[in-house]
Amino acid sequence: MARFNIEDSAGDEEIHVDLAPMLDMVMILLIFFITSTSFLKESGVEVSRPVAQTSSAKPAVYILIGITEDNDIWMQQKKIDIRTVRANVERLRSENPEGGVVIQADKGSDTDTLVKVMDQAKMAGVDDISIASTNK
Repeated sequence: MARFNIEDSAGDEEIHVDLAPMLDMVMILLIFFITSTSFLKESGVEVSRPVAQTSSAKPAVYILIGITEDNDIWMQQKKIDIRTVRANVERLRSENPEGGVVIQADKGSDTDTLVKVMDQAKMAGVDDISIASTNK
C-alpha cells in the first residue's frame, strides 16, 4: 500500500495519507474511458458492395450509412427511416465537423434510395460524400 508520511509541526505525531483509493479511482476511470470509446465506426449492416475499377481507399471514415438489398437504411447499428438521415448526420457531424459520409449501398438496392440518402446528407451540410465499393 502506498503511504505518504508527514510529521506534525510539533514533531510528536505522524499523519498518514493513503494513496491507494486515489490510484484505484484512476484505474477505474481509465478502464471506463477505454471501454466507452468506439474505435471502429460501423453502419451496422453487412452489404454486398459493387465492384469498381477506379475505387480508392479513404484514409478515415467518420459517418457510415448502410443501405441493404431491401432498401433498409442503417446508421450506427440501428435501422433508421429516410426522414431521420439528415438529423442523424447533423448530430454526428457536430461531433466531428471534418468528417465525411461514406454510403455502403448493396448492389441490389435501388438507386432512388441511394440518391435520397445522398440528398439528406447534402442537406445536413456534408460536401464529402462517397459510395463504398470493392476493388477488382
